Amino acid sequence: MMQLGLVSAILPDDSLDSVCATAGELGYDCVELMCWPVGKASRRYAGVTHVDVANFDEAAAADVRAVAERHGISISGLGYYPNPLAPDQAEADQAIEQIRKVIAASAQLGVNQMNTFVGRDWTKSIDGNWPRFLETWIPLVKFAEQHGVRIGIENCPMLFTNDEWPGGKNLAVSPAVWRRMFDAIPSPNFGLNYDPSHLVWQQMDYVAPLRDFADRLFHIHAKDVRINKDRLDDVGILASPLEYHTPKLPGLGDIDWGRFISVLGDTGYRGSVCVEVEDKAYEESATTRRMSLQQSCTYLRNFLPLRESRSLRKP
Repeated sequence: MMQLGLVSAILPDDSLDSVCATAGELGYDCVELMCWPVGKASRRYAGVTHVDVANFDEAAAADVRAVAERHGISISGLGYYPNPLAPDQAEADQAIEQIRKVIAASAQLGVNQMNTFVGRDWTKSIDGNWPRFLETWIPLVKFAEQHGVRIGIENCPMLFTNDEWPGGKNLAVSPAVWRRMFDAIPSPNFGLNYDPSHLVWQQMDYVAPLRDFADRLFHIHAKDVRINKDRLDDVGILASPLEYHTPKLPGLGDIDWGRFISVLGDTGYRGSVCVEVEDKAYEESATTRRMSLQQSCTYLRNFLPLRESRSLRKP
């Protein structure tokens, strides 16, 4: 049975204990825990550290497991979403080093799943990025294999600001690119952290990849999106995408979640579906952020039934 979870980035000021407590209280099964290096970041939803993987050892892993178990919550994966192909080599090297630490921590925890971006030099074409992609990711995937960890690549183009124009900061934007990635690195430890919302605003079928890449679906993000047709008609598809689309909570956008989860189940997927909140209408306070998680859980429980072990759990 699939598990319903949340992505911890929406709770940036909460401790690990508070994140897991919130997940349990609201009726979630699991959490994807953010593992950015300790410090601040300029991008929204970045710089969030609920598991500090620096100097991570068995004692630290035991502490994390104990917190999750105390609240009846499992860990769906560890998340860290930088740009390991950044044109600034120092930035790229730092991202690669942290990715390796997150992989090692995932193995130490026994979670064996980490999620990230492949990255991109946004000033170059996909072909122009390809040699560096191979140089960077063949060793990273081998490192993951050695640790028994799967890497789920999220398919967000990271193409939302002038700083990311024109190419975006993530290569893994479409089925054509995914096929090329997996042909080049056919490892069973290299797959997708699939978010259907990014295909919607690119005007692509968001259900077909569930069948086409069934063996590469390692983790799912549940985020919705609304296409603002009047704005699209005014600015066109060459405008910055945020000019004509708006990220929303599941059920408040254009995704048919019943159909999506129905087909996802038909593919044999039995992993985690984690709510990723990026809806600005709910970001004004800690209270509204919690409301967004409650609303998303209530809605998605129409399609993802509560596990028996959770339903029998006493408050």
